[in-house]
Amino acid sequence: MCDTFVALSSATKDGSVIFAKNSDRPEDEAQSIQRYPRQSHGSSATVLCTYIEIPQVKSTAAVLLSQPDWMWGAEMGANEHGVVIGNEAVWTKAAPGPPALLGMDLVRLGLERGGSASQAVEVITGLLEQHGQGGPCAEHDPSLAYDNAFLIADAKEAWVVDTAGQDWAAERITSKTRNISNSLSIRTHFERSSPRLKNIDLDFTAQFSEAPIQVDPTSRAACGQRLLAQHTGHITPKTMMNILSDHPSGLCMHGAFATTASMVSQLFPDGTYTHWMTGAPFPCQTPFKPVFITDRTRAVFNYG
Repeated sequence: MCDTFVALSSATKDGSVIFAKNSDRPEDEAQSIQRYPRQSHGSSATVLCTYIEIPQVKSTAAVLLSQPDWMWGAEMGANEHGVVIGNEAVWTKAAPGPPALLGMDLVRLGLERGGSASQAVEVITGLLEQHGQGGPCAEHDPSLAYDNAFLIADAKEAWVVDTAGQDWAAERITSKTRNISNSLSIRTHFERSSPRLKNIDLDFTAQFSEAPIQVDPTSRAACGQRLLAQHTGHITPKTMMNILSDHPSGLCMHGAFATTASMVSQLFPDGTYTHWMTGAPFPCQTPFKPVFITDRTRAVFNYG
């Protein structure tokens, strides 16, 4: 029910960082491409997220979002600083909380408030600790609720954040490529964590995953990892689009849960970036179109 990928500069054809995500949601949910400009806010301002209202910050960045029409947050997106974020549903042992921040709210908040990938990690985890996560995650199914994992990148680095309730761990990606699917993936190696986990020798996935840890070579996560490995060293945006469109792996999903929107982003070392989105279901059928946040974005139409 979602797959997110990143190829760092050592894995791409031209030294850029390339991010990609398929958003898999109930097939009857509409998802739109939305832009929100940079804004300034008063000292007492608040923001109403999907379920709860929280304090607003002094200024928010311009953002480009792939946004389910019924919620405040977003499945994936980018900001004017060249930060991109996608989230994944994960099921954990943490007790379900009351309606709070959705993972999709945290995606948008991380983009509006994070000037770099590292700062976006701080934003998301800080808000998670303060406000918690919880509430129905589908428009017409109040029983669908989950915790979240995030893949966050800019042109210099990328991070995975796994969460379980208000606990979390953040791992800086050091491999050439990384993908996440619908399960926790951080084990014992992580640079940051929630306060109560600091200085503890912990396997985050083993501690918090609802299901026993299994190695399934047929899973979407495993298939996605193999597809990335096949192209490491010469990955382009087109490579990522082809991976998102792959049917044998199940990455391009059709059915009651379907791939309702897709996104690929290319982040350049000079600070420029290009994003492609479908804004519609099925990347196997729908073209990826260049979309822009501000006039400062360089238009690169040849995606290789």
